[in-house]
Amino acid sequence: MRTQVAIVGAGPAGLVLAHLLRAAGIASVVIERRTRDYVEGRVRAGVLEQGTVAALARLGLDRRLRTEGLVHTGTTLAMDGETFRIDMADLAGGAVTIYGQQEVMRDLFDAAETHGMPIVFEAADVQLHDIDGASPSISYRTAAGPQHLACDVVAGCDGSHGICRQFIPEAVRKTFERVYPFGWLGILAEVPPAAHELIYASHANGFALSSMRSPTRSRYYIQCGIEERIEDWPDARFWDELCLRLGSETAAGVVRGPAFEKSIAPLRSFVGEPMQYGRLFLAGDAAHSVPPTGAKGMNLAVSDVLMLAEALEDFYARNERSGLDGYSARALARVWKAERFSWWFTGLTHRFPEATGFDRRMQVAEFAYLRTSRAAQTAFAENYIGLPLDQSTGRLSTEARP
Repeated sequence: MRTQVAIVGAGPAGLVLAHLLRAAGIASVVIERRTRDYVEGRVRAGVLEQGTVAALARLGLDRRLRTEGLVHTGTTLAMDGETFRIDMADLAGGAVTIYGQQEVMRDLFDAAETHGMPIVFEAADVQLHDIDGASPSISYRTAAGPQHLACDVVAGCDGSHGICRQFIPEAVRKTFERVYPFGWLGILAEVPPAAHELIYASHANGFALSSMRSPTRSRYYIQCGIEERIEDWPDARFWDELCLRLGSETAAGVVRGPAFEKSIAPLRSFVGEPMQYGRLFLAGDAAHSVPPTGAKGMNLAVSDVLMLAEALEDFYARNERSGLDGYSARALARVWKAERFSWWFTGLTHRFPEATGFDRRMQVAEFAYLRTSRAAQTAFAENYIGLPLDQSTGRLSTEARP
C-alpha cells in the first residue's frame, strides 16, 4: 500500500492533520495502535483556543461544537479565597470555548467515516524505515498479518509515549524537561458547575480548578502528591478539600454528587528538539507536553498540524520545500511561548513542597499585581485565548486554509 503522507497516531494532532490534508487534496493514511473507543474515550482537556475553534469551523467540523460548546469571555482567579475576573473579551478581543477533547475526537472520527478517510486501528509493532531517505515507509502488523505502507512523508502524531520520536537519532535529539513534584486529582460528576466560567484557585493547601463539560456536568481538580492514590480520596474528602481551596464564595455554588470518573495525572513540561528529521515530522505530544494549567495541550497539537499541513500543501502543489524545511523552527517558536505561559501559571497557582515563606509571599505579590494591572491582565488574556499563529510564525493566520 502507498500514500503521500503516513500519519502515526489518531489523536487530535493526527486526525486534524488528516482532515486538513483531505481538504487540500493530499492523500494520507492514519495508523493507530489502539481502538477508536479507546482513543475517543480518553478524558482530556476541554478548553479550546479561538484558533482551534476557527480551524475546526473551516473544516466543517463544528456542527456540534457550535450548539454544545460553552463560550467563555473571561475566567476567574482566586488566592486564598480572594477572587477577581479577567475579562478576555475586553482585554484581548477573544474567548475560549469549553468542549471536551472526547467530543472533538468523536466529531473527527465521525467525519472521517463520512469522507471514507483510511484509519488503521489496532496496528501493532509499528516501525519507521528510511526516514532520512527519499522513500520512507512504515511497517506494522494487524489481525490480517504484516503490513507495509510506503509514503513520501511520515507525520509522527503518536503522543508522549509513542515510537516516532525515538527514530530521530540520539546525536540529533535534544530534550528539555521539568517534572513537577505533584499531580492533579480530577473528577467528573453529573452536577451543575459552581460557576459559569472556570475558576483557578491558589490556596495554602494547594491548587484547585472549578471547570465543566456542560451545564449539567462538572469537572473539578485539586493538586495532590504524586505518591497519593485514588483510594485515598473518597468523594466526601475530595468535595471538602475542593470547597476549602476554592473559598467560601465559590464553594457556596458547588453542588456535590458522586464522581463517575476519578483519576490522578502527573504534571510535566517537556520539549523535544528538533521536531523534524529527514522525512519525519513530529506534532502534538510526540514533540512536547505542557502542564494542564494553561490548557494548551490539544491547542498546541492543532497549531502544529496547521503549520505542517500548509507546508505539505506548498510541497505538493508548488514543489516548494521551504515550509517543510522550516517547520520545526516555526512550530517551536509557538511551542515555547505556550510552555512559558503554562510554567508561569503553574508556578503562580500551585504549592511546591520545597517552597519557603518567601516563595509564598512572591505568589501573593504576583497575584496582587495581576489583579490591579490592566497590562498584566492583557498579557494573561492574550496567552490564554491563544497567541495568533501569524504572531508566532510570521506567516499563518488563525484559520486553517480549506
